[in-house]
Order: sequence, then structure tokens, then C-alpha cells
Amino acid sequence: MSIQESGEMYLETILILSKEQPQVRAIDVATYRELSRASVSRGLGLLRDDGYIDVDQSGHITLTEKGKERANSVYDKHNVLSSILKKIGVRDEVATEDACRMEHYMSDESFEAIKKYFGFK
Repeated sequence: MSIQESGEMYLETILILSKEQPQVRAIDVATYRELSRASVSRGLGLLRDDGYIDVDQSGHITLTEKGKERANSVYDKHNVLSSILKKIGVRDEVATEDACRMEHYMSDESFEAIKKYFGFK
């Protein structure tokens, strides 16, 4: 299944939030992304159905191995791309926004070449 940009954003958000707090719930994702809880619930339902996340009876969300892999990939792209953009003189806010857009559309092959060229491991 090809995951949509919004799904990748939710996975990345769950990853970020799970590093900052012990438990992640749908409301946390909605608040972080400034989205309606209904929209987030629909998106998370799709991610659960496709095996990217698990949701327990209390509503706590965890990434599955498949979800962790995808979330880490998107998060790595975001960090590397925003870092490169900042290094070449793009303002922090613009670099972060542009990296957020680019991370969802760039192929792994192009990303690996960029990382290699700019000396990222």
C-alpha cells in the first residue's frame, strides 16, 4: 500500500510525541498538527488497518515495526533536508516548511544521494 502524505505526517508526529511523552493519543496528534480530532481519527484508523500503528483499549497509540520504519524514514528526511537548506542560507522557518513538503515526495534513491553528497550518514 502506498501511504499518503497525511499518513506519513501522522506517523512522524507519533514518533516525535513518543520521544517527548510516555503515551500518545489521537488528541495529542490533533493538537500537535492543529487538526480536527475527527480528521486525525480517520487517518489513524487507516494507519491501524494497514498495520502501521496499534491502539490499545485506553486509546494509546504505538507504532508497529512497519510504522517505526516509515516514521523514522520520514523524520530522517525532514531533519537532513532542513539542515541542508539552513546550511545554504534558507531561513529556519522556511527550511523547516520546505523540508516538510519535500520529505514526502523525494525518492529514497535521491535522498541517499543527497545525504552522501552533503556528508550525512
